[in-house]
Amino acid sequence: MDIKLAAIIPCYNEELTIAKVIQDIKTCVPSACIYVFDNNSTDRTAIIAQECGAIVITERRQGKGFVVQSMFRKIAADIYIMVDGDDTYDLSKINEMILSVKTGEADMAVGNRLETYTTRSFRPLHTFGNKLVRNLVNRLFNAKLKDIMSGLRVMNSDFVKNINIIASGFEIETEMTIKALKYNFTILETDIEYRERPQGSFSKLNTFSDGLLVLKTIFMIFKNYKPLIFFSLTSLVLAIISLATGWVVILEFIETRYITHVPLAIFASGSMILSIIFFVTGVILDSLVGRFDELYNFIRNKQR
Repeated sequence: MDIKLAAIIPCYNEELTIAKVIQDIKTCVPSACIYVFDNNSTDRTAIIAQECGAIVITERRQGKGFVVQSMFRKIAADIYIMVDGDDTYDLSKINEMILSVKTGEADMAVGNRLETYTTRSFRPLHTFGNKLVRNLVNRLFNAKLKDIMSGLRVMNSDFVKNINIIASGFEIETEMTIKALKYNFTILETDIEYRERPQGSFSKLNTFSDGLLVLKTIFMIFKNYKPLIFFSLTSLVLAIISLATGWVVILEFIETRYITHVPLAIFASGSMILSIIFFVTGVILDSLVGRFDELYNFIRNKQR
């Protein structure tokens, strides 16, 4: 049976590299239909992509997450090849990744960049942020993944059409990985070479703002996917604060049957009440997440 392959490339101001990326895909996967999703580029990215034979689709909402949402919604295929348009990903192993998805060995094959890369391929803080999020995700989901944020992915239609992407920015890859783990999609990583950008090509990443996004991502992972852990830890912190500030009031009441530190007593009592509320909230949300997971799996199985 013929397999329809779609190469989907998110782009923003990549006129220096997009032609090379398209040519690499044509060379490695000649049967793939190539789509370039232009995210309001101000240079000749869209024109060059069209001249190279790609189908160009414009996504007006700024942000890579919005682009990926549009890709998944608008393109129909059996296997999707997603790669950035900056020519940093070596595609020599792309057919190996496609084969693992085609044979059902994986629902999503990911190119692992963190084994082979030059010192200038990553900024130090970006490497640190990647590893921080990776370690957190691996611990929470009992996984052994090496690269959470890779932009080179090969996915089957079951995965693409059955995950709901909500991220708007560069944290999109983290969300895809987390949802694959949460909903029991199989991930297979393949070591690839990650190159530095060609001279004259500039990264759209910002160390400070992206660092804040990493912290936000870590917060959202805990809150949305592991609510019992998140709210229990918050509850524990509040309980410790309550006991640490309230022991003076307790001792005073035991000795004198009277309380003189009224503000401290109110603060300690309020902290303990909040601690109980947070814990109960975590239990309720964890139960709801479990029920939603059951509903998701039921709907997904009915569609097969």
